[in-house]
Amino acid sequence: MSIWFDVGGPVGGPYATVVQNGATQAAGDLGVDLRVMYSDWQPQKMIENFKLALAAKPTGIVVMGHPGDSAYEGLVDEAFSKGVQVTSVDTALPGTMSAEQSKGFGYVGVSNAARGVHLAKEALRRGQFKAGDQALVWGIKDIAERSDSTRGLISTLEDAGLAVDFLQISPETDKDPSLGTNVITAYLARNPKVKLIMVDHGALTSQMGNFLRNAGVRPQELYVAGFSLSPATADAIKTGYVQLVADSQPYLMGYLSVVQVVLSKRYGFSGLDINTGAGFVNQSNIDFIAPLAAKGIR
Repeated sequence: MSIWFDVGGPVGGPYATVVQNGATQAAGDLGVDLRVMYSDWQPQKMIENFKLALAAKPTGIVVMGHPGDSAYEGLVDEAFSKGVQVTSVDTALPGTMSAEQSKGFGYVGVSNAARGVHLAKEALRRGQFKAGDQALVWGIKDIAERSDSTRGLISTLEDAGLAVDFLQISPETDKDPSLGTNVITAYLARNPKVKLIMVDHGALTSQMGNFLRNAGVRPQELYVAGFSLSPATADAIKTGYVQLVADSQPYLMGYLSVVQVVLSKRYGFSGLDINTGAGFVNQSNIDFIAPLAAKGIR
């Protein structure tokens, strides 16, 4: 069997690399020929990758759901009509899932709407903020279902009475997280009273320690919460620059989506809907998890 897999980010990106590690392990375990594609988190590039993969007539294709149902439904239907299995990770495609689940279209990941709400509620509970406190949500509002997470963060904080600022992650910063230094430095210079920063982006969460050091912020001075683990994120947690991370376990996204394609093709199983994101990481459990993050598993 052959599977083309779009891991979402750029080559070497921390989140995409963990997804790729899981997919590579599954491919090795199951004897699958794996072809990895990169899309710099750009929805249009994901659609182009899908068309390229479909033209190669593989056994299956694994997609990131960022472009949304309207972009994918017709293409996924075409793939199944040609005998090519498709499944998705990271961002759900509920319409496509409803139409194609019986054929093997599944989802491995987290509900984007739920993940934003859950992280915000956990940060509010642990951080003991009060109404009127200033918070920043650094996220994405313009990418279909992907943006449900950002909207969930904002609405939950606002419902708790916090004054919420929003910064859109630019396509350039989405691709190259190092560009976030100037964004955070400029924001903090204008907003010295901010108490909470929530980052809806795994690679940017991983760089928050560097961003805050460059801005002259001391450890524990701000409460920072974000998504996804990497060695840099683990270091930021240990050094007190990041207080809370929701772990969506991208290794499992990579591994289980390959398993989904193989099982559906070989045995006709319908699509599975697997939630990988129930856990949180902070200083209380980082010593156990950090070595796994260093190996690209967590």
